[in-house]
Amino acid sequence: MSAYGTKKSKNMGVEDGQHIEGDLVVAIEKLQELQDELEKVDEEASDQVLEVEQKYNEIRRPVYVKRNEIIKSIPDFWLIVFLSHPVLGDLLNEQDQKIFKYLDFLDVEDFKDIKTGYSISFNFKRNPYFDDAKLTKSFTFLNEGMTRVTSTAIRWKEGMDIVSGAHHEKKGNKRPPFEVSFFSWFTEMQIRDIAEAFHDEVADLIKEDLWPNPLRYFSNEPDEVEFEGDEDEEGKGDTDEEDDEEDGNADDEEDDEE
Repeated sequence: MSAYGTKKSKNMGVEDGQHIEGDLVVAIEKLQELQDELEKVDEEASDQVLEVEQKYNEIRRPVYVKRNEIIKSIPDFWLIVFLSHPVLGDLLNEQDQKIFKYLDFLDVEDFKDIKTGYSISFNFKRNPYFDDAKLTKSFTFLNEGMTRVTSTAIRWKEGMDIVSGAHHEKKGNKRPPFEVSFFSWFTEMQIRDIAEAFHDEVADLIKEDLWPNPLRYFSNEPDEVEFEGDEDEEGKGDTDEEDDEEDGNADDEEDDEE
């Protein structure tokens, strides 16, 4: 092959490479355009979903109000519900449980524009612990992924502040060890703007799990289920022991016959 032919082949290879690279750039640009179009459709879909959710929130609201009126007539309803929850139940210490006996009703409410946030309110009867009739914690979704958290500053009655450890019930001459209170959830941040990574597990569990259907936790009877299981195990153990005794007696009878 002549030097000219070799040079021509190299030039063609460079041109082909440039052509392929150009096609790739064009293809990626078209893909990006389609992705942008899909994102736009997704945003429109999200807006539509939120509009529907907001519509049905307005329909649900009076039903929740009626539900709370009935719950008020059931003694210790929310105390039982919280204690039956596999996660929230572990957050209530002995003093919290005493306060929860005064909990009249719980309320979770999205803001009018549900994209902007929601609030969780605990409404209490008159009680010997604090002056507030309502304790509220709100989550406001701001621009750029920020969340503003605001909560009620609890007005504890003298000597009854279980969050700071000012309140202890003496048993004899000893004070019980200080335990973290559920009510510290209200005091951990009174007003604060939190970055996008912020996640309040307690709020999520109450809003998404407990609030929609608290009756399933009120009706939950884990101790009885476990007790029945224990009985089965004990019965099984008794049966095994009886079988062993019968086997032993049979062996003794065979020895006597011999």
